[in-house]
Amino acid sequence: MKQAGIASWSGKRVWVIGASSGIGEACSTSLLAAGAKVALSARRIERLTKLASTAQINQTLVLPVDVTHREQLESAYQHILENWGALDLLLFVSGLYVPLRADQFEMDIAEQTIDANLLGPMRAVAIVLPEMLQNHAGHIAIVGSVAGYSGLPKALAYGPSKAGIINFCETLYYDLLPQGISVHMISPGFVATEATAQNDFEMPALITAEQAAKEIIVGIQNGEFDIHFPKRFSRFLKFLRILPYPLYFWFVRRFVQI
Repeated sequence: MKQAGIASWSGKRVWVIGASSGIGEACSTSLLAAGAKVALSARRIERLTKLASTAQINQTLVLPVDVTHREQLESAYQHILENWGALDLLLFVSGLYVPLRADQFEMDIAEQTIDANLLGPMRAVAIVLPEMLQNHAGHIAIVGSVAGYSGLPKALAYGPSKAGIINFCETLYYDLLPQGISVHMISPGFVATEATAQNDFEMPALITAEQAAKEIIVGIQNGEFDIHFPKRFSRFLKFLRILPYPLYFWFVRRFVQI
């Protein structure tokens, strides 16, 4: 049984959470160009408003939210239902990245990272699921990271938050496939964004946000569950997952010196 894709974006109702920059902004721009209606959410309303100004009249909703506040997400979703009646796709892109090693471990940062990167998507999914289950239709797409595949340097809080997303998406897929709801687990490698600009190391196979958006949109169109890219990097990290730990740690030290 294969889950459904989206053959055409024209008129589709999409909620992009994390639309103000990076991958989320690039996805929103592409979706708007393809004729979708896009609800734009993030904390920075001025950036959302600027993006909305590039779209057709009545093609967007600007709904600023902080994903750590459930009531803001609930209010935004109710606004979508009141204006559009239903939602075809939840695309959760928002995330927090702070490079963190064990010798600089800060619990406050770890808690903020888990709250934004793992509990944030869970809050959004919990809000949109009842209507999707009632309609036996809809798509849920969550941007995680290849950092969730296995432990990597400088990802002491970020990596576990994204590993949780992988497990969450796998379980959602299992539960929702018989209900007619498609789940898309998105695992990017290094993408040139404000977040990765913090990195002080060489990022292998670095791609642009526009390239990432293309991979995501095509993957959702095709009904793919596991959307990972760039393949030359993500496949290498998938390979590392199956190695015995001594070999895994040797490869990480040798080839992923970050």
